[in-house]
Amino acid sequence: MSVIELEGLSVTFGGRPILDDLRVSLSGSCIGLLGPNGAGKTTLIHTLLGFHPPAAGGARVLGLDVVADRKELRSRIGYMPERDSFIAGMTGVRFVRLMAELSGLPSREALERTHEAMFYVGLGEARYRKVETYSQGMKQLVKLAQAVVHGPRLLFLDEPTNGLDPPARRRMLDLIRDIRDSGRASVVLSSHLLRDVDECCDEALVLKQGRIARYCDLAEERRAHRRFLDLELDGDREAFTCELEALGMDWALSGQRKLKVVLPESIEVLQLFQIAANNDVQIRRLHSKRDSLEDMFMKAMEDS
Repeated sequence: MSVIELEGLSVTFGGRPILDDLRVSLSGSCIGLLGPNGAGKTTLIHTLLGFHPPAAGGARVLGLDVVADRKELRSRIGYMPERDSFIAGMTGVRFVRLMAELSGLPSREALERTHEAMFYVGLGEARYRKVETYSQGMKQLVKLAQAVVHGPRLLFLDEPTNGLDPPARRRMLDLIRDIRDSGRASVVLSSHLLRDVDECCDEALVLKQGRIARYCDLAEERRAHRRFLDLELDGDREAFTCELEALGMDWALSGQRKLKVVLPESIEVLQLFQIAANNDVQIRRLHSKRDSLEDMFMKAMEDS
């Protein structure tokens, strides 16, 4: 079953389109949501949470309609907002317990789950301190604790590593991967940091100006593990490319003397030099790299 289905989803504020005809089915265990500021990432999350009504189309989360089944859906999802939304004077344990009760847990069970969640994220020793005394890293962790405390089937994490130093960021990503790998819940990770999505996600959706710029199956891309070569040639380029095609290689011109080649795993770079020698071609320059999420993201920004 798909985790999220967008069926021509459009959202407008004050008559201005914010999300425009989004159509995609997402089923990964960790789904990345990427895009520049203002692309519509947070608006999409809020719409899936039922905060904004669609202007057209619709969406389903965990098989439930985000409008008709909004109440039932909210008991099955957890939400970690980008901005701090704490209540002044509350301790960590009281805050997370309140969120657990608002998610539908009875008071006694909510307290038990709260202690478990606080220890899980590493705040067990600080759970009786007031949240306003927490560091930025601790505040992000207590937001994660309140998102998981009621045992949701899907987590929406909006910029979870925002403002974190490297050790705290590593801790947060370790927790996200643990949730993903345990099978307890699927995760939607919204971030402007490509590394966060690359390290955690098996699918990614790139938004630009409220539209889908690209969908990436990251798991498939990693399995393909394609190698890309930038070549600068001197000589009979046509004969050289004919032999590349005979070996099943894809290529494209990128200038008067430049060539981009997709190199299969079964072929070594040395074979290219042998082909060049056979056709009296000189390879003046060669640069090799793997396809990356950054490449896909930048291509999506340029194309759309």
